[in-house]
Amino acid sequence: MSLPMHAQDALSSFEQAAGWEQRARLLMQWGERLAPLNDAEKSDANRVHGCESQVWLVAELRDGQWHFKGASDARIIRGLLALLLVRVEGLSNAELLQLDLPAWFNQLGLARQLSPSRSNGLNAVLQRMAQLAAGT
Repeated sequence: MSLPMHAQDALSSFEQAAGWEQRARLLMQWGERLAPLNDAEKSDANRVHGCESQVWLVAELRDGQWHFKGASDARIIRGLLALLLVRVEGLSNAELLQLDLPAWFNQLGLARQLSPSRSNGLNAVLQRMAQLAAGT
C-alpha cells in the first residue's frame, strides 16, 4: 500500500530528525497543522472515548475515500493525531481496515515514545475509524 502524499512528507521529515527532541518538536508542529474544529464538530457524538485526553474525530466518506478531521486538548496527542490523519487520508474502507498503526509509528521513529495511555488513545481513534469504515 503506497503512502498518501502528506504521510510521505511526514515520514521524510521524521526520518531526518536526529533524536527524540527534534521528533518531539516536529510532533508539536504537525499538531499545529490540524484544522480547528468548530463547536458543533466538538460534539459528544464525535468524541473518541478511551482516550485520557479529549479527542474528537470527524469523518466524511466522499467517492469511496475517507477524509478525517480531528482535535485534542493535549499537544502530544494532537501531533500524534495529525500524523495518524495524514496516514489515513483518502483511504478506502478496505485500506483503512488493514492499516497497521504500530508499524506506521515505528516508521516515524515514535513507537517507543508512545506511553501505554497514548497508545490506547490512538488505538481508540483507529477503532473508531474502523467502526465508521465497517458502517457501524
